[in-house]
Amino acid sequence: MAKTILISGATDGIGLEAARLLVAAGHTVLLHGRSAIKLAAVQATLAALPGAGTVETFLADLARLDDVEALAAAVTARHPHLDVLINNAGVFRTPDPLTADGMDVRFVVNTLAPYLLTQRLLPLLGPGRRVVNLSSAAQAPVDIAALTGGATLDPGAAYAQSKLALTMWSRHLAGTLGADGPVVVAVNPGSLLASKMVREGYGIPGKDIGIGADILVRAALGDEFATASGQYFDNDSGRFADPHPDALDPRKVADVVGGIEACLAAARPTS
Repeated sequence: MAKTILISGATDGIGLEAARLLVAAGHTVLLHGRSAIKLAAVQATLAALPGAGTVETFLADLARLDDVEALAAAVTARHPHLDVLINNAGVFRTPDPLTADGMDVRFVVNTLAPYLLTQRLLPLLGPGRRVVNLSSAAQAPVDIAALTGGATLDPGAAYAQSKLALTMWSRHLAGTLGADGPVVVAVNPGSLLASKMVREGYGIPGKDIGIGADILVRAALGDEFATASGQYFDNDSGRFADPHPDALDPRKVADVVGGIEACLAAARPTS
């Protein structure tokens, strides 16, 4: 049966390759990107695949939380339900590491935006559906001050902390929703794959990006993930595994989720 699947960051890298596999399998794939030109080109390419499912596009800059809200509203206006949300978009190195309001863009794009997008789309995602969050083998203890915009970090530290924060809130949301919500999993797609992020961040070509795309498709549709809510899949070892120990500490998880909620509350206009 064809599924309706939203993929953030779907114009490059792992997100694009996963979208290609899903569209070719006949699924309805909602592509998010922050370049209208890239989105149009990718839509045309994927729609031309043999047996292609429906391909739609949604434009948003996930470094802007207002854009995240607008993205969720646009998806909700066009679709009564989603079968899968893949939070794939991510940032590592960038010439503009701070947003207009002084937040570290790694935390905004990698942690806050997918949290907010998921929260807004939960009414479309019920039991039996899935949220797949793109984590990383790079995970480091979260500096709450950096998460909330009160401290600055180098790119590697900010990225690793933002990915652990993503993994932490994934476990928290899964536990909060229980059987009433979708399966929520965090996935390390594989280290040093041939993405734009790896090329720009490390100056190496990277490994076959299909490794990452394949595991995202499995996480979105495969039976092995159907009862894996709250778990972390490490594609480097090819199995479900423990994430960083901080993600297993309820107090630290609560601190991170509290920091995320504080950031989002501060970003909301008062009336």
